[in-house]
Amino acid sequence: MLMQSTAPAIVLFFTASDCPISARYEPEMLRLERKFSPAGVEFWWVYPNPEDTSQVIRRHESQFGGSAHVIRDTDQSLVHLAHATVTPESAVFVPGGGTLREVYHGRIDNRYIALGQERPQASRHELEDAISAVLAKQPVVQPAGPPVGCSIVPLEALSSHP
Repeated sequence: MLMQSTAPAIVLFFTASDCPISARYEPEMLRLERKFSPAGVEFWWVYPNPEDTSQVIRRHESQFGGSAHVIRDTDQSLVHLAHATVTPESAVFVPGGGTLREVYHGRIDNRYIALGQERPQASRHELEDAISAVLAKQPVVQPAGPPVGCSIVPLEALSSHP
């Protein structure tokens, strides 16, 4: 599905139904989707945590008016592909020749400094800048800081506990 895309860019937004920081970014991600979808950019909302069942995801999406493209990453293959560790986190890929080339990975913007430390508003919109750079065929600048959010539960951790 993602590998066969002809979009100029594919954005993965890693989110979780129980992460308040992810919830705070839902409106921003919807704004970016509205802004860049007309240019053909695909946005996928990825739920990597096992407790986010299909029913939980449907309820969560109906509350936030989420994207039409939702993936439950049950085997965390997208987590590994994008090197994601927290929600919210984003990755931008450029498809071509049946492969995906990651050009951006990290935070959406600099609103969160650390857990419990939030700016009133972001002063750097790194994901938006990355998408714009891809569309303009310009070099993509990586984020200036790490993503801040809720840890993605690795499947390995669940299988090691009875």
